[in-house]
Amino acid sequence: MSTIAIYSLKGGVGKTTLTVNLAWCAATLSSRRTLLWDLDPQAASSFLLSNRAAGTKPREQAQSVFAKDVEPEKLIEQTAVARLDLLAADASLRGLDLLFHELDKKKRLQKLLVGLRKNYDRVLLDCPPGLTETSDQVMRAADLIVVPVIPSPLSERALAEVVKHLGAKVEVMPVHSMVDRRRKLHADAIARHPDWPVIPMASQVEQVTVRREAVGSFAPRSAGAQAFASLWQAIERRLAA
Repeated sequence: MSTIAIYSLKGGVGKTTLTVNLAWCAATLSSRRTLLWDLDPQAASSFLLSNRAAGTKPREQAQSVFAKDVEPEKLIEQTAVARLDLLAADASLRGLDLLFHELDKKKRLQKLLVGLRKNYDRVLLDCPPGLTETSDQVMRAADLIVVPVIPSPLSERALAEVVKHLGAKVEVMPVHSMVDRRRKLHADAIARHPDWPVIPMASQVEQVTVRREAVGSFAPRSAGAQAFASLWQAIERRLAA
């Protein structure tokens, strides 16, 4: 089993859209038994993938997994996508940083992931933004950290802070996100980092949050679907190296 964290120091960079589409690629294009574990209390990935009836309020047990009051398997739910399961987030995760601090268990997330190895080939973590106790747990547990970067000086500065914080602890894979090649700022950023994968700003990608499904399922021939598929292939190559 390999663990891929989708993480950013900043919010609003397309992190959740990236996570959901990569999870779909893992399950559908690579036929991997895949778990998306939503660690962000905003629960955006959970909203997009959960099969719960509209208006159904979650039981707010997500944090209890880390306190070992509930086994992760008890909260995992199937999605509409074959081979893709979800461990949903809820408002209880707002106190997760404090819980990690009180527990003083630096590898709690890593140990919980070990218990999931028999059931999954790939686990994708949708992480909350910021350098926090939760992000430190993620950095110890992940095999690869994918960082979406909007082509702008501030986003590149945020990436540099992440790389500096990590040191050589784990491999980081920057991805240009929400790219409009018509903008000079975006074109210049891509020219500076031609080896970074690129996810375009496209109407089909924006439709993910409306349709609540990956772009590859409703627009498989679109530029967005092809970009996510290409990125996933690059991730698989990194994991196999």
